[in-house]
Amino acid sequence: MSTAAPPFDDSRRLTGPNLYFAGTGAVLETGIGAPVADALLEAWTRRIARARDALGWPDGPVLVRPHATGASLAFTAPADVLYAATEVNEWAWLDTLAEAGIDTGEAALQPGHAPVGDEAAALHLLRAVAAAEHLPGLPALREASAVHALPLLLDDERLSIGMGTGSRTWDNHALPAPDEVPWQALHAIPVALVTGSNGKTTSVRLLTAIAMAHGWHTANSCTDGLYLDGRLIEDGDYSGPGGARTLLRHPDAEAAVLETARGGLLRRGLGVERADVALVTNVSPDHFGEYGIHDLDGLAQVKLTVARAIAADGTVVLNADNALLRAHADAVAAQLAWFSIDDDHPLLRQARGDGRGSCGVREGRLLLFDGTRSHDLGAVADMPLTLGGLATHNVQNCAGAALAASRLGIAPDTIAAVLARFGSAHGDNPGRLQRWTLGGGVQAYVDYAHNPDGLQHLLELVQRARDGRGRLHLLLGQAGNRSDEAIGELAATAAAFAPDHIVLKDMAGYQRGRESGAVAGVLRAALLRSGVPAGAIVECLDETAAARLILADARPGDSLVLPVHGTGSRARVVTLLDQLQRLGWAAGDALPPESTPP
Repeated sequence: MSTAAPPFDDSRRLTGPNLYFAGTGAVLETGIGAPVADALLEAWTRRIARARDALGWPDGPVLVRPHATGASLAFTAPADVLYAATEVNEWAWLDTLAEAGIDTGEAALQPGHAPVGDEAAALHLLRAVAAAEHLPGLPALREASAVHALPLLLDDERLSIGMGTGSRTWDNHALPAPDEVPWQALHAIPVALVTGSNGKTTSVRLLTAIAMAHGWHTANSCTDGLYLDGRLIEDGDYSGPGGARTLLRHPDAEAAVLETARGGLLRRGLGVERADVALVTNVSPDHFGEYGIHDLDGLAQVKLTVARAIAADGTVVLNADNALLRAHADAVAAQLAWFSIDDDHPLLRQARGDGRGSCGVREGRLLLFDGTRSHDLGAVADMPLTLGGLATHNVQNCAGAALAASRLGIAPDTIAAVLARFGSAHGDNPGRLQRWTLGGGVQAYVDYAHNPDGLQHLLELVQRARDGRGRLHLLLGQAGNRSDEAIGELAATAAAFAPDHIVLKDMAGYQRGRESGAVAGVLRAALLRSGVPAGAIVECLDETAAARLILADARPGDSLVLPVHGTGSRARVVTLLDQLQRLGWAAGDALPPESTPP
């Protein structure tokens, strides 16, 4: 082991149920760059125990998760002292390294942090840090909330009890006594969590539309923002716990559908301790190398963190067509319900035999089993979201959302009615598998496809729809926080479909430390290695300009695949495509000047 290894890569709070345990705490990612010696891990564990004892914190899980580049070191701590918990974790690790003679550089000398090599002084300082953060009124409120079977949500500034229309919120510096809380006015609301590698936002929007049709004022969070009854409250990526808590405190929300992305799960955990249903759409390769997740099994475990929040009478809804979810299902303690494109899938048959829920396709129709009887939700080809049944991944999204809605208690007739119309208007599911038919038989597709699996599904659909007609154009980019290898895999996926014209772009807002054009350079090199002719590859880094370049090059019968990721860029591209359709534009015609979307 190097004597000059960085002391740690990351140290963070876990504010809700997470990969490591169902409570709150802290986790540190070691910076060793290789497997960590058992002696170091044991020494760290002993220091955590001594610090807990000195601080008067309760015992709880202390977990080590070894991985290819080190280890994740996590332990539970009270929810109101999580900054102090990160300080404890950092001190325990740095002191362990120092005792072993491993150079910690300047990390052990940072002012205000617990000193290394003097445990008594370190614990004295840590007690002061924890005391300054502690909320004296929290334990009594938590106990009273449990007695009333009500959820409690806590963040840096506020505490709330209940949810939505049945919630009340207080500033942390002015917490009420339990007898000052209007308990009779408080209640929970139905909550669904949605996660997966692909299809999260589509499933959230569809499930939200079903909940609204049921009569609930429904809040939802996703990568595009926070919404209530389909109206945008706040723009931005709110697929983490902060967005979830904001919506669960909204005074008009009667139900909530919360997109729960990998990043938020790993950085902070879930934003809620209890939910009624969790839907996991799929697990596929994406985002390896961050927070100690280096393989698909680790990613599957992250996605299934949502199961930690499912109530005893709740359900985890899983995709039976996904091999990773099948492999990890036995680790889920909650009741399982399965969906598939094949209603005769063994897991669906078993679920029906056990009186659990299922949803699958039989002879072209989507069948829902609610635990007691089967319901015909309609012909898959007639559901707009499936593009006549061509979009297999959206058939899965329809089945998953329908099954989750059923587990929330929504009637099959309501579910069927929404499936029969959702996706017929571009505003139903913006940025996800939108299609325009333009003059000259040009087909234009706008989608969020952001990883190899998502792009594979999209290009397979387009390939089936074009049936060998016309040329294939592709807009291609990737976020800067992916490795060169992962970017190369995206390029290889694209190359397998032999596109005639590829325009490389930046993903504005997602460059994540890379210079403009750097990702495009990696993509170009990988495309060339995969056999794409150099003359087929063009670079136009601005997303909107790149989409216009593809449209300007279109010929009759061509198919244009436009994965647009920036919210502003997508609005401009969608506005342009709507305008072209309205004007009767045909391939070869001049494009109208670029304008700002309304």
